[in-house]
Amino acid sequence: MPKDEAADFSVTSRQTVYEGRIWNVVSETFDYNGESLTRDFVEHTGAVAVAALNDAGELFMIRQYRHPVRKNLWELPAGLTDLPGESNLDAAKRELAEEAGLRAETWQSLQTFHTTPGGNDESIEIFLATDLSEAEIDFVREGEESDMKERWVTLDEAIESVLKSEIQNPAAVVAILALAHRLK
Repeated sequence: MPKDEAADFSVTSRQTVYEGRIWNVVSETFDYNGESLTRDFVEHTGAVAVAALNDAGELFMIRQYRHPVRKNLWELPAGLTDLPGESNLDAAKRELAEEAGLRAETWQSLQTFHTTPGGNDESIEIFLATDLSEAEIDFVREGEESDMKERWVTLDEAIESVLKSEIQNPAAVVAILALAHRLK
């Protein structure tokens, strides 16, 4: 069975090419099998996403505008792991409260993946959240979060939308397919 594995090649130089508000672009030169290679990539803080399932087996989804692709995408509650000392699980709990107004009693790690490993180092851990209830929050949504639409979707409907390429957010696609495998 194929299994990704860590690899460590000696980095001989590293430079921050661009320092951004949320992430940076870095250039690294490294020795690879006797050859010196240079690669530029986005250095990312990482992120979490939450597949929140209610008692009816429906998945909580939000529609949010994503400017780089110029689309309103159906997604899961998700966000950056950019608070010092915050675990991925605590970040997932925070995002579920902020974006869905929900809290969960039961949490499981569902899947971890790299979004675009040829161009950035972002890793997203997806959590399955169940035994849901309303959360009290005082979070103010701004920017693209200010007009998010919310919807509960059956897993069958979500799977069909993924297979028709109607849902294209990678965390949502991975979560829905992982849930389909786990629950069906």
